[in-house]
Amino acid sequence: MKFVRYGEAGAEKPGVLDAEGRIRDLSGQVADLGGDVLTRLDRLAADGPVVDGMPRLGPPVAGTGKIVCIGLNYADHAAETGATPPPEPLIFMKATSAITGPTDTIYIPRGSAKTDWEVELGVVIGRPAKHVDEADALAHVAGYVAVNDVSERDYQKHRAGQWTKGKSCDSFAPIGPWLVTPDEIGDPQTLGLRLSVNGELRQDGSTRHMIFGVARLISYLSGFFTLHPGDIIATGTPPGVGAGMSPPRFLAPGDEVVLEIDRLGQQRMQVAQG
Repeated sequence: MKFVRYGEAGAEKPGVLDAEGRIRDLSGQVADLGGDVLTRLDRLAADGPVVDGMPRLGPPVAGTGKIVCIGLNYADHAAETGATPPPEPLIFMKATSAITGPTDTIYIPRGSAKTDWEVELGVVIGRPAKHVDEADALAHVAGYVAVNDVSERDYQKHRAGQWTKGKSCDSFAPIGPWLVTPDEIGDPQTLGLRLSVNGELRQDGSTRHMIFGVARLISYLSGFFTLHPGDIIATGTPPGVGAGMSPPRFLAPGDEVVLEIDRLGQQRMQVAQG
């Protein structure tokens, strides 16, 4: 099933796509798509009222407690940035205040000259996970989402701190359009990821090239802290980021970013000065 949250920012309602691709309102079944609701998505029915028109889509998950990001998880991306692939997952956190919808504007922070893009597979936790074996890890997944891990490279690398500074600016975590349940995805290590800027393809990769796959990441992270329903793991990006180009290229006001992942839908975002 494909779940959405639609409506004005901060007042989104839960919905689901029916067989014809129409949004069906879920307000009569659940208050929102977060928390314990994520443990029983398979019990929801796509039989609510059809939503008229084409409303704005917000992030398809409500109440995300943390966004855990994986750095340098594609060997070819590590190579383009001059980094050595890590011996175990490299993790950092992204502020939840950065979360936006799949068509919302990306705002370049004041003083930024190096705002970059990163298409990533996002894993949404559906059941609490603590010290989970890799063989059982995928049973804790509510679904998958597309994520743009927007990054300010100068803040990330040169502002005397960890990566959080360059990863957490407002609007730096567009998510969606859909939360897609695992039965529609199958093996998460077979998904193509693409991102273009102003019609020029910049990233074109596959999750099969991850150094650490989804099951390994869930198991690994759950050994450090509990993963709760609604938490999102951003699993890393393939090559083609602006910082890895020669010369480097970054986003500018007026740019259009289009991001898509197989079976997870498309994001289309405009870039503006913050």
